[in-house]
Amino acid sequence: MAANLQDPYVLTKLRRMNWDDLRVLQAVHDAGTYAGASVSLHIDETTVARRLARVQEALGMPLFELVDGKRRPSPQCEAIVGHTRAIARHVSEIGAVGKQVAGPIGRFRIAATNTIAETLLAPRTGSFLTAHPGLTLQFLTSSENVDLSRWEADLAVRLRRPEKGDFSISKLGALRLYFFEPAEPLLGGEPIVCCYPSELAATPEAEFVTARFGDAAARCVTDNVRIVRSLILSRRAVGVLPEYLSADLLEDARLRASPLPKRREVWLLVQNHLKRDRAARLVIEWIRDCMAP
Repeated sequence: MAANLQDPYVLTKLRRMNWDDLRVLQAVHDAGTYAGASVSLHIDETTVARRLARVQEALGMPLFELVDGKRRPSPQCEAIVGHTRAIARHVSEIGAVGKQVAGPIGRFRIAATNTIAETLLAPRTGSFLTAHPGLTLQFLTSSENVDLSRWEADLAVRLRRPEKGDFSISKLGALRLYFFEPAEPLLGGEPIVCCYPSELAATPEAEFVTARFGDAAARCVTDNVRIVRSLILSRRAVGVLPEYLSADLLEDARLRASPLPKRREVWLLVQNHLKRDRAARLVIEWIRDCMAP
């Protein structure tokens, strides 16, 4: 029977563990393989396996399950890794003592779509980091959602509310959306319809385009809004764009813009252990300020 992390005996074992062994545990968790962990830690795979076995033996529980060549963490492993990340942050803060770094210290991984990171966060990042020299931000940009339950990021800006998860969820706001089309009829055919792929069919953008043109009308299918923007600028296509990518297009007389009745909600996800962290609170408030306009 697996040990309980709330058991005082187990907690005592955790407190006595070697920090290097816990770093190995975290590296295997993040990489999913002994090989990946050995590369990130610059040690051989045999050492990785030996140290991980030592942690599992001390706790009296398996921490990973081998599935399709990947080591999948158990719920107990996820809980332990949450604590090791907090320890790593404190170690970083201790290391900065005496270096005359003013204010809170910490490193935070922020997951967001490419366009939100580039358009809304990046322009304000320089002034924020200048004002807080003890902070470091790592941007994880992708059209795919990272898995906060596996600790792939500390904070995430998402355009869809997760149904569930062991993290804090709060609404940042709602993006105004516009449907763009050529102001004049095209010569020699109908405009190209741009739409999202089927996995984004429930978004306000996709619902609007489907209701107006039908399921089979889209001839440009992409989850990259910059591609949609480029086609709209060619004046040979129709599609939906968020307001933060549309300022110049709204003033272009060659295009017609119609606001959508629905807006796209934006959500902030935060690992629970960061809610009371002073440095994390600064980052959270900064993200809110970035999204406010």
